[in-house]
Amino acid sequence: MKIYSVHDSEFKPYGKLLEGYDTTELLKAMAEIEMPAEGTAYRPGIDSLERCAIFGELGTRAYGGMPIQLGMCWGYNTRLNCLEYHRDSEINIGTKDFILLLAKQDEIEDGVLDTARVKAFRVPAGEVVEVYATTLHFAPCHTCPHCGFRVAVALPKGTNTDKPVFEPRCEEDRWMTARNKWLLAHSESKQAAEGAHIGLKGENIDIAGDI
Repeated sequence: MKIYSVHDSEFKPYGKLLEGYDTTELLKAMAEIEMPAEGTAYRPGIDSLERCAIFGELGTRAYGGMPIQLGMCWGYNTRLNCLEYHRDSEINIGTKDFILLLAKQDEIEDGVLDTARVKAFRVPAGEVVEVYATTLHFAPCHTCPHCGFRVAVALPKGTNTDKPVFEPRCEEDRWMTARNKWLLAHSESKQAAEGAHIGLKGENIDIAGDI
C-alpha cells in the first residue's frame, strides 16, 4: 500500500497541519506512560497530558474556546479493523512517526465503505495534525514494530465516553458505539464480534509489509 505524507497534496481533503504549538512538554509526558504488552490502549483524558501548557492552547486556539479533553492512543498496530468519525475534528500528536489510515464520510454507500478507498498517511513525530470531522479514521499504525506508537488525541470534552441512551430512529443511529463516536467495523474485527455495525467491505488492510 502506498504511504503518503501529511505534507503531500493528497492529504488536503482529510486534514491539515496546525502551526505555532510547542509540543516538547507534551511529548515528554507521553513518553512516560508505559506501553501495553500487546495491542492498543486508549484513554479519552489523561491528567499528566492535560497539565501540559499545550492543553489550554489547543482548547483556546484549535477548538475556539470549547471545552476539550486530551488523552492518548498507544500500543502496537498495523491493521485497519474499523473506521470511525465524530461531529468535529480530532487532533493527533505522536512521539514518533505514525501512520493514519483514512477515508471520507461521503465515500460511504448504503452504510458500507469499500476499503479500497482507504489511503495511508505518515505523520512526522511532534507535528500537530488536525483530522477533519468528515474524515474516517481509527487507531494509528506504528512505523517501528519494536517502538510502537504513542499518539495524543484531543477531542471535545466527553467524546468516546459512555454511549448516550436513546431509541435509534435512523440507520446512522445504530452505528454509534460511544458518545460522539460512529463506527464502521470490518467483519474480521473484534468490534464486529462485539456487535458493532459491519460497515467495511473488502480487505482488512494490514500495512505490516509496507513500513
